[in-house]
Amino acid sequence: MDDIHTYRPDIAILLNITPDHLDRYNNNFQEYVDAKFKITQNQGPQDIFIYNADDEYIAANINCSKALKKPFTLSAQTGYSGRVNNGQIEITNQENTFTMNISDLGLRGIHNTQNSMAAAITGNVLDIRKDSIRESLMNFESIEHRLEFVAKVGGVSYINDSKATNVNSSWYALESIEKPIIWIAGGVDKGNDYQLIHDLVKDRVRLIICLGLDNRKIHEAFASQVDMIVNTTTAREAVIAASKFAKKEDTVLLSPACASFDLFDSYEDRGQQFKEAVRNL
Repeated sequence: MDDIHTYRPDIAILLNITPDHLDRYNNNFQEYVDAKFKITQNQGPQDIFIYNADDEYIAANINCSKALKKPFTLSAQTGYSGRVNNGQIEITNQENTFTMNISDLGLRGIHNTQNSMAAAITGNVLDIRKDSIRESLMNFESIEHRLEFVAKVGGVSYINDSKATNVNSSWYALESIEKPIIWIAGGVDKGNDYQLIHDLVKDRVRLIICLGLDNRKIHEAFASQVDMIVNTTTAREAVIAASKFAKKEDTVLLSPACASFDLFDSYEDRGQQFKEAVRNL
C-alpha cells in the first residue's frame, strides 16, 4: 500500500483496520490508517469500494474515497449492501437480493460472517449466479494456520491459529470459541494494545501460556484477568503445559497476537511445531 502511485482497483475491499506494524509508522496509528486507505486513492465513481461499516476507523475516514460505496454491517439496519437479519446475511444490489443462513456458512465466527458478506457483495456486483455464491460460501475451508483444528486429545481440542500475528486476529479467534480456553500467546510484540481484548480474555480464557522470549507485556496486561500465566520457550513445552492444565472440553488455542521471529523462522514454522507437539501427546 505504501508504494501505490497509479494502481487503481476496479473493486477494492477493506475488512477492518486495527493497530498492527506500528513500528513502521512512527507508532502513529493514523499513518497506518492512511496507508490502508491508499487502496482507494486512484478510484473514481466508476469503481467500487466494499467496506465494513462497523469498523470505527473505516467509518471515520470513508469520505476520502470517491468510489461507489458498498458497505456491510452485522446489524439489521437497512440501507447497506450487506447486513445480518434474523440469522441470515442479506446482500442487496439494486433489485437483486441474495440471502443465506449464517448457520450454512462453511466457516464460523463474526469475522467469517463479515468476510462472507464482503465476498458475496463482490460476487453480486460481478453478476455471479446466486447458487454459485451460496455453494462457495458453504464449502469454503479455512487455510492452514488460521483457526485450524489439529486434534482432540483426552476431550481437549487443539486449535492452530499461528497466522494470528496481531491482537485483532486473536480477538476474532477468541470470540469464535465458546468453550473455556487455554490461550497460547506471545512472540515479537509489534506495538500491541491488549486493552482491545481484556474483556474477552476475562470472560473466556482460564489461563495463558506465553510462547516467547519477552512476555512482560502479556503478564502486565492479563495478570488480573486469568488464574495463571505460564512462560515457555518451545512449542513442545507450551503444548505439554497446556495438556497438563487442561480440563475435559477445554480448547487449547495457539493464537499468538505477535510475530514469530524470536523463537521460530515464521508463523508457518510456529504452527507446524505446535501441530507436531499436539500429535505427539
